[in-house]
Amino acid sequence: MDEGEGSHEKLQHKSSSCNGLTSVDPNDYTIIKEGEAEIIMLAKNEVFYNKAQVNNRDLSIAVLRTFISKRKEEHAAMLAKRNKAACKASEDAPGAIEEAAKSMRDSGKPNGECEVHMDPSQNESCDISLEPFKTTEGRGPEEPKPPKVLEALAASGLRALRYACEVEGIGKVVALDNDKVSVEACKRNIRYNGSVALSKVESHLADARVFMLTHLKEFEVVDLDPYGSPSVFLDSAVQSVVDGGMLMCTATDMAVLCGSNGEVCYSKYGSYPLRGKYCHEMALRILLACIESHANRYKRYIVPVLSVQMDFYVRVFVRIFTSASAMKNTPLKLSYVYQCIGCDSFHLQCLGRTVEKNKSVRYLPGFGPVVPQECSDCKKKFNMGGPIWSAPIHDQEWVDSILANVKSMKSCYPAYDRISAVLTTISEELVDVPLFVSLHSLCATLKCTSPSAVMFRSAVINGGYRISGTHVNPLGLKSDAPMDVIWDIMRCWVKNHPVKAQSPDQSGSVILAKEPTLQANFARAVASLSKAQAKKVARFLPNPERHWGPKLRAGRQITSKHVSLLGPDAVNNSINHEGDECNAKRHKTDNSTSSPS
Repeated sequence: MDEGEGSHEKLQHKSSSCNGLTSVDPNDYTIIKEGEAEIIMLAKNEVFYNKAQVNNRDLSIAVLRTFISKRKEEHAAMLAKRNKAACKASEDAPGAIEEAAKSMRDSGKPNGECEVHMDPSQNESCDISLEPFKTTEGRGPEEPKPPKVLEALAASGLRALRYACEVEGIGKVVALDNDKVSVEACKRNIRYNGSVALSKVESHLADARVFMLTHLKEFEVVDLDPYGSPSVFLDSAVQSVVDGGMLMCTATDMAVLCGSNGEVCYSKYGSYPLRGKYCHEMALRILLACIESHANRYKRYIVPVLSVQMDFYVRVFVRIFTSASAMKNTPLKLSYVYQCIGCDSFHLQCLGRTVEKNKSVRYLPGFGPVVPQECSDCKKKFNMGGPIWSAPIHDQEWVDSILANVKSMKSCYPAYDRISAVLTTISEELVDVPLFVSLHSLCATLKCTSPSAVMFRSAVINGGYRISGTHVNPLGLKSDAPMDVIWDIMRCWVKNHPVKAQSPDQSGSVILAKEPTLQANFARAVASLSKAQAKKVARFLPNPERHWGPKLRAGRQITSKHVSLLGPDAVNNSINHEGDECNAKRHKTDNSTSSPS
């Protein structure tokens, strides 16, 4: 018996005990297994499911496991701090009692008088006030309550089911959708996955925005994974997360975020994108700036722990805290970007600055402009974009913990190879360097042959600067070296590898006309290869199959024009299935009309 026949038999066996599946045609359904969860999918495109999002779901599970672990550590640290304060207070208490007794003796009142006239209720109040100072030694640290998770746009409920079945220590998982067919499918899948899913997952037909606004600060984790832009959900999402909780957010409208429709991006995210080689990282930073903007309206702020660009989307994991004073630092984390239209030079302009005087801090506007009207390298104009999040987009400790968890539970992640490769690359990024340059793009501007990545890295390191790769682009290089140093290195390279004469008004000609002030040293540096590269660890993997990307929105009819998205087999199967249904309906209609009245 093959796997497909086994799945159909299992479906028929379970249909007898699952409401809503009492009459099942195995040809109408497909059983999809991912991790420890299984879902029943109709052959028609009624409920959205994308196999490519297994990377997204695996990464989310890894982050959620790390969040639960970190939360326990923070809770234990808080209890230890409280116990330490309680011990100190209890040590100080006897001295305070002796001092009070001495003052009573000095006033001429006997000790017994105090006992006779003391109100019993005062004794009770004294006991209550001393209760917080009692230590919890011997009882062990109390565990925090299991985190409550909200999946705001559940569709088939696969993500919620995987959270419930695979993440140890998780509490209730609430799966929402405003589509009735999706909610029915989600409830069917919950029943299909047995007692664990039934006890932990609940599905509701509701508008996610309204639901989150009516459940303020109720969820430890809120997961937003919409089809398109999450912008309309952010305002309510940042309010529904508890203090210190986690917001997981996906944006799949990459054309908008990467600069194809800048005005649309500004209307949705409040930031103008630029079409540079770093556009996918800029998309991440635009999304983070947008979430921060929504959080600030409620005296809250975000702390990114992991930000990923993968496949056809960006995904950010941020913690949300409440603090009116810490919120004032937001302008220090945002910057405008000036991108030269002639070469690859870009510069960041921070929105704000601080001035410290007499232990007080003043928040002031940032100094500017950081660039002249014309690019100092090629004499062309600048485009301006932003504001973007220019603070770190990862927490290195979190990234290391997530990667360690993934490696220790390799068999639990269907997309292990891909997410471990991405996390490995992220773990080696320079977290304090926004955006990056592309080596091939630099060479295209100068119309020269490209040095190897190792040689270029070595020249930067030998110049006294840091450099790393980026998970966003295999050819991208992040460095704290200023752009004039980058161009000096390329000028030195071109001196040893001459180029053909170009028109004097070309950007490359203008750049090469200047003499380098830095003499680049291309001798191989020790740190020119990252640890992963030295160990030959795969960091950028090809897609596992063809047509690995975004899929058609649920409910839309699949036609021949969707071949590029779904592949010819999926399109033909869907069209044939719809044709069979139409023939069956026509046959039924013909029979009913031909029968005697």
